[in-house]
Amino acid sequence: MPDKARIEQIVAKTVSQVLDSHIPRLKEELVQRVLQELQPALEKAPSRKGASDGSPGASPGHLLKAISSIHAGTTQKEILRSLLDSTVLYCGRAALFVIKSGTASGWQGRAFSNSDDIKDFPLDVSSGIAAAVMQSRKAALGSAAELDSKFVSQFGAPADDQVLVLPLLLKDKLAALVYADAGTHAGANMDSSALELLVTATSAWLEVASLRKQAQKEGTSEGSGSEKADAPPPLQSVSSFSDPFAPHAPMHAPAAHAPVVAEQAMAATAATAEVESAPLPVPQSSPAPEVPQQASREDAEIHHKAQRFARLLLDEIKLYNQVKVTEGRKHKDLYDRLKEDIDKSRSTYQKRYGNTAAASGDYLNQELLRSLAEDDISLMGPNFRR
Repeated sequence: MPDKARIEQIVAKTVSQVLDSHIPRLKEELVQRVLQELQPALEKAPSRKGASDGSPGASPGHLLKAISSIHAGTTQKEILRSLLDSTVLYCGRAALFVIKSGTASGWQGRAFSNSDDIKDFPLDVSSGIAAAVMQSRKAALGSAAELDSKFVSQFGAPADDQVLVLPLLLKDKLAALVYADAGTHAGANMDSSALELLVTATSAWLEVASLRKQAQKEGTSEGSGSEKADAPPPLQSVSSFSDPFAPHAPMHAPAAHAPVVAEQAMAATAATAEVESAPLPVPQSSPAPEVPQQASREDAEIHHKAQRFARLLLDEIKLYNQVKVTEGRKHKDLYDRLKEDIDKSRSTYQKRYGNTAAASGDYLNQELLRSLAEDDISLMGPNFRR
């Protein structure tokens, strides 16, 4: 019988090769689908002032270049910096505010006379246009009077008195707000359709980058796992599996009173400088199920791998069916809308782990209910069967 470590190394190498071959195609497909969906709005929208003298306008060609620069980023910071750099091609000023525990903290700004002061600025999201976007999770255009008065006082009102606030979503969670206006020079303009496209493309690419990084990590850990004599590592939460983003701790936010669990403390200690400085918070999720305590080390490893595989299958379903997931939760018919994908994932999971020690864990159905239905089985609809 072939050596187990050798088999896992072959599997890890194959997974890595498949990922590397599919990511470029996935990236191009995301760009083209986003452009296709927003093309009618772009054709109706007025061009940004300045396009006639050679500066970028909202043509698909220019937008494709801007999106490509965002997709060239491999880390969260690179992607978000590229987003801000691209936004000022279609507006006068832009800034990104990270959302954590209901508060908005400034991360970086572009084209402000005092852009450095954006960092850690506590934007008031309790009322006005920011509150509306927080609640609806849709972009909103309004007057400067509808924004935080302290922000307007410190950074100046736009010349046309119009401000745009856009939501940046990650895994169905509101992770940040993007602010944009035409700037303080008279006669300036901004293109809201182009800005919305850039933010949407950024959100999608952040999720793709997250899944790619996690899949590569899982391949590496499985390839080297049999060489370790230690007990299996603790199960990760859904959020830590699918999202490498570390929490952002704004200077003005009150300290959290909830106790820090051991897994979070260990992760914080071992985090690299890049992860520690990542601006967006990890979307929270309910605790992961535990492996049976009586399981042997070998069986426990199989349980861990089965659980991680189930999470990856569910992350893939949510990534490629964001509209169906949103509508399915709203109308409580997730299974009917996603039946083909769910049944296919269930078949794939059963082929790999249905006849192993992990079969008793029923991890795929647990992830369906926790990750897809947000712990509410009624959202799956009457036709759902475990």
